[in-house]
Amino acid sequence: MNRISLVSPADTIGERQQLLAQIQSAFGATPNMFKAVANSTAALKSMWGSFGALGGGVIDARLGEQIAVAIADRNACEYCLAAHTVLGRKAGASAEEMSAAQAGHSSDPKTAAALRFAIAVVGNRAQISDEDVEALRAVGFNDEAIVEIMAHVALNLFTNYVNVAFKVPVDFPAVKLRAK
Repeated sequence: MNRISLVSPADTIGERQQLLAQIQSAFGATPNMFKAVANSTAALKSMWGSFGALGGGVIDARLGEQIAVAIADRNACEYCLAAHTVLGRKAGASAEEMSAAQAGHSSDPKTAAALRFAIAVVGNRAQISDEDVEALRAVGFNDEAIVEIMAHVALNLFTNYVNVAFKVPVDFPAVKLRAK
C-alpha cells in the first residue's frame, strides 16, 4: 500500500489542477506517480517542468527512456521501470533494446556510453572520473548533451525515490527487475 495519498485531479483546484490536466492530456490518463507528487504543487511543477524541458533537449526521447530504465533497475524502482519501458517503446525502441538498456547495455556505441555513464553516476553517487566524461566525448557527445544526460539521471533519481519511498502503485504493465 502506498504511504501517501494520491491526489485526484477532480479533488483539487488551482495550479495543481491545471498541472494534472496537462499530465492527463499528455498521457491520456494521470499516472499514479504524478498523483503522489501532486501532494506538493511545487514538487509537481518541478517534476513536470523537468520532463517538459528535457523533452525539448538534444538527447532524444529514446535515449532518455533507455537511461531511465537503466537507472530504475539500479534503484529497484518497479514503477519507473514499467513506465519508461512503455515510453521507450513509444519512442521507437524495440523490446530487446529496452531490455538491454535495463541491463545497462546497447549495441549502439553512443547509447552504450551514455548508459555506462548514467550507471556510473548513480552507482558512485556522482564521484566519476575524467575518463567517464571523456568516454562520452569519444562517441560524439558534446558538453550540452553530457549535461543533459546528467539532468536525465537527476530527474530519474527523483522519480525513483518518490515511487520507492512512497510505494506508489504501479499503473503500467509490470516489467521484472533484473536479479541482483
